[in-house]
Amino acid sequence: MGKVVLVTGAARQLGGRFVRRIQRDPEVERVIAVDAATPPHRLGSAEFVRTDIRQSSIARVLAEHAVDTVVHLAVTGGRPVGGGAHSAVKETNVIGTMQLLGACQKSPTVRRLVVKSSTSVYGGAPRDPAVFTETTPPKSLPSGGFAKDAAEVEGYVRGFARRRPDVAVCVLRFANILGPFADSALAEYFSMPVMPTVLGYDPRLQFVHEDDVLEVLRLAAQEPRRGTLNSGTFNIAGDGVLLLSQCSRRLGRPTLPLLLPALTWVGSALRAVGITDFSPEQMRLLTHGRVVETKQMREVLGFEPLYTTTETFADFARSRGNGLLPPERVGRAVDRVAAMLDADGPRDDVDTVEGAKR
Repeated sequence: MGKVVLVTGAARQLGGRFVRRIQRDPEVERVIAVDAATPPHRLGSAEFVRTDIRQSSIARVLAEHAVDTVVHLAVTGGRPVGGGAHSAVKETNVIGTMQLLGACQKSPTVRRLVVKSSTSVYGGAPRDPAVFTETTPPKSLPSGGFAKDAAEVEGYVRGFARRRPDVAVCVLRFANILGPFADSALAEYFSMPVMPTVLGYDPRLQFVHEDDVLEVLRLAAQEPRRGTLNSGTFNIAGDGVLLLSQCSRRLGRPTLPLLLPALTWVGSALRAVGITDFSPEQMRLLTHGRVVETKQMREVLGFEPLYTTTETFADFARSRGNGLLPPERVGRAVDRVAAMLDADGPRDDVDTVEGAKR
């Protein structure tokens, strides 16, 4: 890893954890943590610089500290740290990334750039493929929200990579990030006592654990190991998938199936009162789901997640406690129904055989 590492988005939970994590690497000499808001958590021995990456001052930070590795974690779909308008998040995602890339392009010391992106760039449409690879084009480009921001950010990063071929660029497209400390819109949705869903749909979902996110970011920010390449674009997700109905049972939280127009109204109401950021992008995910292939993550990047999708969700569920329907009770009820069906099956077969004999 570069000796001087700059991390954006340090005031957010994930950014703060990553700042503390990379300080333990012996190759790292200094860590520069950057955010427009003062972090509510400790950053260890990192040097915190309060600056807005939407401003040209970020170029001075790169120059003053001779930064050689930039880890851009300020691309997010969450609420602004400390409150504020959602427009500030979008400006940080897009305009902030443009300013940061412009500063990196002029910097003679920057040698590696890691960008946190999302599998939401693939969009969500009825005709989407069952599994997305890194080269799969979306059937319909994201029209708004964080998905559109992430797609624009990746476009700017590709342009930067062409202009600065001497800089190693790594884009990590994360599936839905969950864990005990998750603070995303999806984590808020899963924490609701009753989860509204789209009537007639049971989407497939993938998750990646927070701890795996930290490790793959660290891997991408250092020099590649023998036989691997940590430059390029990679899907990052745990093995396996879960249906939304399976998630609700594991949480012990009942679902409320609604027609899409009604769910859109409910989502707008929940967003207005600040219960959860139930955006149109999230509704598309809860309608059509999204699954990505992770072959490149293993064979090229050389990263093997410690948690599967099921294990990630189980760790998240433990941190949220039991819902209205304790999972153990739901599991026993399902087992009883299955046992009754199994018991009925053989009797039907016997009756059929006896009837045929008669």
